[in-house]
Amino acid sequence: MSQIYTQVRKLAEQFIEPYADELDQKKEFPVQAFKELGKAGWFSLLIPKEYGGMGLTLKEHAEVCMALAESSASAGLCYMMSNVAVNCLNLFGSDQLKQKIFSDIVQNQTFAALAYSELGTGTHFYITDATAQFNAEHAVFNGLKSMVTSGNYASYYLALLPSENGETIDNWVLPLGTQGLTFEADSWNGLGMRSNVSCFMRMTDMPLDRSWRIGEVGTGAEQVFGGIAPAFICGLAAVYSGVCKAVLTEAIKHSTHRKYTSGTALAEIETVQIHLAKIYANTNAAVCATRDAARAATEGDADALAKLLAARIVASENAITLAQIGMRIGGGKAYNKIGPMERYLRDALASQVMAPSVDVLNIWLGKAITGQQIP
Repeated sequence: MSQIYTQVRKLAEQFIEPYADELDQKKEFPVQAFKELGKAGWFSLLIPKEYGGMGLTLKEHAEVCMALAESSASAGLCYMMSNVAVNCLNLFGSDQLKQKIFSDIVQNQTFAALAYSELGTGTHFYITDATAQFNAEHAVFNGLKSMVTSGNYASYYLALLPSENGETIDNWVLPLGTQGLTFEADSWNGLGMRSNVSCFMRMTDMPLDRSWRIGEVGTGAEQVFGGIAPAFICGLAAVYSGVCKAVLTEAIKHSTHRKYTSGTALAEIETVQIHLAKIYANTNAAVCATRDAARAATEGDADALAKLLAARIVASENAITLAQIGMRIGGGKAYNKIGPMERYLRDALASQVMAPSVDVLNIWLGKAITGQQIP
């Protein structure tokens, strides 16, 4: 267990865990928790030291995401998105753009998010139906992004939009408050991950100075697969590993405290012991796979991509299976929404559709291990 994981768990236990169920019920963003994360400097985790950040790696990224998700998958997801945006900016952004955004994150505790998904292209978020017009200084965009996590709470949103050449895509930073940029909060009523407040983001004749474009014209797809995907997939593996850990903790707690009138605890029944053993074993598998994948990506191992894809698949599928078993252990209380197990199940189910979906990830993994092009 890393020191960073332990530090963030303490923060999460104080500022996230006591409010997670209420925020889930009300579909409200964890505002206070994110203020505390900002004050502690965690939004600067991947910002290089020369810009005032911590200068850490995907290994620490995974630890923080996992620690937060163990208390709230929504909080872990929203935090993860900010790190992914920072990582992309660091790899591909101009020095001017990095100075502007990184200094704001470090000094003002702001954070970022991703705005890639669209209704027409679903989990293939590297395709856009938005339209663009260009002049000497500005680009003007029209379009609708769906499932924008931290909608109207993050200060910067990374969005894939059409390139000036009409054939490729570019990656842009959209600052909160930009003219023509609006969020439709009432579009969100998720089954799980409810306090990530994913919603529609509409661009209506939205002008952007060219300085907000990340990298050269036409490099959006390169950025998605070279910068966004590794940190994103690693982060999601960590988030769902955190859900597995939360399921394990709750299952042990309930089975050891729930007793029959005879005094026998649920945990003393062999069938329950089998269930608990499976939850533990598969939680350990998800956590170990995630940490090894994060290490492989950080150290540049040849099989890093395959390990990242596998970790995300294992963590996502295990979270669903283990939460279902956890509901069986919880019995009537769990089904009556007493305790957090029902929330863990709903949060786990979101992993099936979180882009890239598990089906897409399996295709990519099959390609990766046989030396084929992705996508």
